[in-house]
Amino acid sequence: MPGDGPKSYPCCLCKRRTIPSERVAIKAEHLKLLERRFCVSAQNGDFLCSKCRLKCYREENKLKNLECIAVYKTQDDYEPPIKKARSIQQSSSSPSSVTLDLPTTSKSHAYCFVCKRPGPKIIVVPPTPRFDVYIRKAIFVPAGVRCCPVHLDGEQFTDDALDKIKPVSNEVNLSKTNIKLLLENGRSFVIERTNYRLDFDHTHALSDEDYLTLTGISKTEFDILMTYVDCCNLRETTTRSVRTCVAILLIKLRCGLSNNLLATLFAMKKHQVRRALKSATKALKSRFVPEFLGFPHIEREEVIESHTRPLAKELFTRTMTENPAILVLDGTYIYVQKSGNFSFSRRSYSLHKHRPLVKLMLVVTTTGYIVSVLGPYLADSKNSDANILNHMIRSNAEQMKEWVREGDIFVVDRGFRDSGEILNDLGITMEMPTFLPKGATQLQTKDANCSRLVTKIRWVVESANSRLKTWRLLDKTLPNTHIPSIGDYAQIICALCNKFRPPLSSGTFEKDIEIAAKMKFLARSSNELQTLIIDQGLDRRSYKWTPLDASEACPLFPQLSEDEIRELTLGVYQVKLARSYTQEHCSHDGSYDILVNSDVPMILSAKIQSRHISAKSYKLWIKYSCSIVEGWYCTCKNGSRVVGMCAHITSVIWYLSYMRHEASPFKGIPNWADTIEDASRIPTIDESDSDDPEE
Repeated sequence: MPGDGPKSYPCCLCKRRTIPSERVAIKAEHLKLLERRFCVSAQNGDFLCSKCRLKCYREENKLKNLECIAVYKTQDDYEPPIKKARSIQQSSSSPSSVTLDLPTTSKSHAYCFVCKRPGPKIIVVPPTPRFDVYIRKAIFVPAGVRCCPVHLDGEQFTDDALDKIKPVSNEVNLSKTNIKLLLENGRSFVIERTNYRLDFDHTHALSDEDYLTLTGISKTEFDILMTYVDCCNLRETTTRSVRTCVAILLIKLRCGLSNNLLATLFAMKKHQVRRALKSATKALKSRFVPEFLGFPHIEREEVIESHTRPLAKELFTRTMTENPAILVLDGTYIYVQKSGNFSFSRRSYSLHKHRPLVKLMLVVTTTGYIVSVLGPYLADSKNSDANILNHMIRSNAEQMKEWVREGDIFVVDRGFRDSGEILNDLGITMEMPTFLPKGATQLQTKDANCSRLVTKIRWVVESANSRLKTWRLLDKTLPNTHIPSIGDYAQIICALCNKFRPPLSSGTFEKDIEIAAKMKFLARSSNELQTLIIDQGLDRRSYKWTPLDASEACPLFPQLSEDEIRELTLGVYQVKLARSYTQEHCSHDGSYDILVNSDVPMILSAKIQSRHISAKSYKLWIKYSCSIVEGWYCTCKNGSRVVGMCAHITSVIWYLSYMRHEASPFKGIPNWADTIEDASRIPTIDESDSDDPEE
């Protein structure tokens, strides 16, 4: 109508005039809300401003919240947390992203999120390393972040990089896609760990201690070993990877587990484990074993320069110009089951050990490096240590005759006595402990001293045999089905020891020269105390042996340290045995009871119980002054030597000069006999307590 102003559209709630950009038409479902919550009567076609429309939206959400709570209150399992109602409210319109209280790293693409180094030489982090960080450190790494290439080792972060990863925020905004991907990766991770109980494919699945306990080598050494595996002989299958296949073999060797137990640990079938063992053995034998075991794998000059102790050269060479290769040989036993094949059962039965076994022959250097292991051999009389060595030479095993030279030295035990002739033909010197003359009960001083020079070097092969038995498969009784593989298993273990184990025997050049000079000087000496005892008939005199605490027997006995005692014994074996001898003579109150005689001043005479035979004991004499131990003599087999001493003498010296001066009481090895029943101990019955008069 002419004269009227422009048409206005006021807000029905605040009555304010609205402009077209802020004007919102009221919907039919909002009419009751305005009347109920704001006491406003509105009609279709009325309008709200944007501010009032927001108020209506909030009131509408509150009403929906209350309705949800009212519905759930009617259910028996209802618990009224606000989060539950809020989740129901949000189910109708799920947001595009969710904020979680989760530590997260930086999202920047311009610098490395690990070390903060700026680009341009940085790469995008793949999904697998990002998920690994979340699993191991509970830190979320956003997609698209970048890092330096040195921080990644394949599809995993290095240990150093993992230590440097720190969160910069305690909240992360995740989209639906990120949440779904995180759940899928977590599910795959759990399924993979379920299928493979022991996981050797992922670097961080097992710790370094786990690798060492299960396989005998560390994680780094296992990775090095895998570089020697020929992929042509060992391929990945649907049931196991190459690393898992090698791990099965190493666990078999190290722990001695059965194939059934290995199948359970790796979620495999028994026949699959059997095939894995065969394939892994073939793969390691093809490349790894030839590089670290056998006469051809090492040059003779390298053995002389790098694997020969100066102590051995000084003891067994006559002139400084001689430079021979010194090898130590000995056999070791692998016990097997009794066989139903009577012919093999007879050939594998050892009259020495009184059980079926096969033999391996070890050839080691004076530092414990294993040059070769040959066998297995049978165990009957035709396969003595000497016959095995003769067979090795005559058959030229591993081109042995081309490797050795005239003037080389073989250090052996008495079981090789029949190999002297064939070794002499090759110009090889055989160093062996001397034999006890027929009818004699004790070695002469000269023979005992020479034997000690040999045993000072020969012990290393015994330690090498002991190191092999730490791989429990060779230490247990093997099933007869494993007999064809014993040689392969032993060679793999020896190659592992050569590659990853330190030398068994080591010493500085100056210390070895000093010990060798002392031993060679003492070897030419005689036992003056023995001569004195025999000349004066002290060994035949009828003694009055008195049980006495050793601490009261010799108050003037010199006080020595354990290092000084080891200088007298020229080794550690006697000191170890001294503790056990001392324990047997120690009473419950801590005193050291021995049978002593003090007829001759400054010479202690004692009687020590044999550790092997209950009816045998040994008499010994020790000459001493207030500062040093001057001499010793024992009636045992090796008791007359002056190059070191026997364990009986060491026991008395160790207690009188060292142990009794210690503040703490002596603690020996637990006596397990106290925990076991003894049929010789019959309890006495007190007949006076009987109620029957006739009894």
